[in-house]
Amino acid sequence: MFEGKLDTLSQMMAEHMAMPFPPGFRGLDIEDQDMVMLDANAYGYALGVLQGPLGGQRGKGLIRLTAVFEKVLPAIDDEYATRYYTHVRDMAVLASETEALREKQPSGQEGSPGSWSQRLDVR
Repeated sequence: MFEGKLDTLSQMMAEHMAMPFPPGFRGLDIEDQDMVMLDANAYGYALGVLQGPLGGQRGKGLIRLTAVFEKVLPAIDDEYATRYYTHVRDMAVLASETEALREKQPSGQEGSPGSWSQRLDVR
């Protein structure tokens, strides 16, 4: 189950990288959130989950980040941007769920930390 989540997260990240950033959202703040940074932070946390355990503070940061999307998504009034940021939110939520599963894995059962991140074509 854990490895399946890592595979799904890797796939979502690849899909995300293939999606163009929404036009007009560079430099835009919605609900006091810089939309470029929101995107970058979500991807960064997801990449961290693929590479290995996040650790206490980063794990808490990922959980806080997922909550930000609940404020931001309803305030987006562009159809493509809504679809784009919904995907980003889903990726962050999956990363959070995957990290929670990792914490429940018996020691030594986490899989190979670098194997999933090596599949990504990081820009």
